[in-house]
Amino acid sequence: MNTNAGHEGGTSAETLSPAIPQDIIDAAVSLLQKACDARIAIAAAESCTGGLLSSLLTDIEGASHIFDRGFVVYSEEAKCELLGLDRALIDRCGAVSGEVARAMAEGALAHSDSTIAVAITGYAGSAKGAQEAGLVHFACAAPGLATRHREAHFGDIGRGPTRIASLRLAIALLDDAIELIMRGHERPGKRTAAQP
Repeated sequence: MNTNAGHEGGTSAETLSPAIPQDIIDAAVSLLQKACDARIAIAAAESCTGGLLSSLLTDIEGASHIFDRGFVVYSEEAKCELLGLDRALIDRCGAVSGEVARAMAEGALAHSDSTIAVAITGYAGSAKGAQEAGLVHFACAAPGLATRHREAHFGDIGRGPTRIASLRLAIALLDDAIELIMRGHERPGKRTAAQP
């Protein structure tokens, strides 16, 4: 790995995540308010976003009683060690798959005091071999709620833009699940967020 900025194969400004757009910040604020109203605590398991979603949610003042924890599980070993994924699942399906995204969300839920968990795993950078640049899998899990999965094909738009686009979709997935819970279709069974 060459980390010389501006040189081929190195880190450059183009690979870093751009500033988070205001619409995503607004969506995150709305999400946290809904979670607070529904007394839902959130966890995140992130691979290709490297903790960007967790950072965004904790940048919003007053989120400490809503956002329980974030797992940055960039390597396959971290997914197994921190979330309890079975190595055979990763070997069979690949780290970037719907099955692994679901297991990550369920693992984050099992290894936290949260009532809902979201997971993100994908290829943010340029394609290598059989990898599809911009392929990202998302999952959302909650007790009593069927684990939901979304697959996105953002294309080869670059690491930063893929990570930003992933934030938008992860927030929407969480928002949809919270809406179901608030309408009474699903009831969370674990910790509820304390009111401020």
